[in-house]
Amino acid sequence: MGYRVVVVGATGNVGREMMNVLAERAFPCDEVAAVASPRSQGTEVEFGDSGKILKCQNIENFDFTGWDIALFSAGSGVAKEYGPKAAAQGCVVIDNSSYWRMDPDVPLIVPEVNPDAIDGYTKKMIIANPNCSTAQMVVALKPLHDAATITRVVVATYQSTSGAGKAGMDELFEQTRAIFMPAGEMREPQKFTKQIAFNVIPHIDSFLDDGSTKEEWKMVVETKKIIDPKIKVIATCVRVPVFVGHSEAIHIEFAREMSAKKAQAILRDAPGVMLIDKREDGGYVTPVECVGDGATYVSRVRDDPTVENGLALWCVSDNLRKGAALNAVQIAELLGRRHLKKG
Repeated sequence: MGYRVVVVGATGNVGREMMNVLAERAFPCDEVAAVASPRSQGTEVEFGDSGKILKCQNIENFDFTGWDIALFSAGSGVAKEYGPKAAAQGCVVIDNSSYWRMDPDVPLIVPEVNPDAIDGYTKKMIIANPNCSTAQMVVALKPLHDAATITRVVVATYQSTSGAGKAGMDELFEQTRAIFMPAGEMREPQKFTKQIAFNVIPHIDSFLDDGSTKEEWKMVVETKKIIDPKIKVIATCVRVPVFVGHSEAIHIEFAREMSAKKAQAILRDAPGVMLIDKREDGGYVTPVECVGDGATYVSRVRDDPTVENGLALWCVSDNLRKGAALNAVQIAELLGRRHLKKG
């Protein structure tokens, strides 16, 4: 006996990826429902490569009664309004938006990092999926923290346009085409604040009073909630002209000695991590190479001589996968193993 699963936001980048991941991992589904906004009602989406086509249903009149799990990827507004409704009807919500992440009664889960925290889901019947950049970073940080206790993290992200949805990817494509086509007309930026083609933009999400952006704030508070509230974190989040795949340059300080050699040995055996770290041309992973994969790739591990017990590394992951869809499905798998006991 399998689960009855709802995918909310099924027509978006992440929603479609959730469908693919459910199928690829052979998640035990007896039934899957595709749900989206009223304007997408009737839109057909494919369930993985199975050839099975689902027609989107309108979330405004969808009844979650009798459904086991709802994977939400439709933004904070939808999560706020419909998450509690689904939960009240007995359906466990796994939400990809930022709305529930910092709620003390909602566990924020990366299965390789803090699986035990999922036991608190019964308080609201809602589980939060972290920010895409946070998810890949904590997968790399947690085994190192367990070994030598991380005290401070300084991270610069290089985030792909898919993190801003289909509109972000389209804007990169259209601007690039306009530059190369003789008759191309460069349009004013719509999704981003400045030209993204052949450029980088040190601004993701809205600005806060202290000069940081909300994206940077998310990385700080989510890392503390997932791993350890004592870790100090500062982030600079940058949008780059890449379609899929987020990259991060991470500088870490530890309470105890941690050498690059020791860190490599730890990361080589860490769950969810793929260490590709050859000190030669091409001996590292770039965003284009991680697309379609669920691993968090780590390269360029080296000692940081500027601080005591310091380390630097490079981290790359498919943001639509580990940063969103895959992590959500892994949470569903964890929920099934520990609590729902089906399949």
